[in-house]
Amino acid sequence: QVQLVESGGGLVQAGDPLRLSCAASGRSFSSDSMGWFRQAPGKAREFVATMWSGGTAHYADSVKGRVTISRDNPKNTVHLQMNSLKPEDAAVYYCAAGPDSNNYWRSLTYAYWGQGTQVTVSS
Repeated sequence: QVQLVESGGGLVQAGDPLRLSCAASGRSFSSDSMGWFRQAPGKAREFVATMWSGGTAHYADSVKGRVTISRDNPKNTVHLQMNSLKPEDAAVYYCAAGPDSNNYWRSLTYAYWGQGTQVTVSS
């Protein structure tokens, strides 16, 4: 059974950093993209960042320069380092895995999803 389990969410103050992690089990994703999406209350799920199997990273414009995605293929994990958090970054953050694709910003590209971890940013 394939599972993606996120961790690292919590309550932080605006300007603080936060590091999210996602551990995959059940199969290796070293040949796939692993990424992050987020969903705030009342809003659609949106792309945050992804890293292709070869290491190329893509970021949403809203987080570019503040967020860094990294992955550890032997450990089947992906991380999201978020700096200078803003209240508008508050959301449930989801880990996702799927094939490398130029449509990396589309949630339909990803076949596997975690349950999400809550990030709350106080102003």
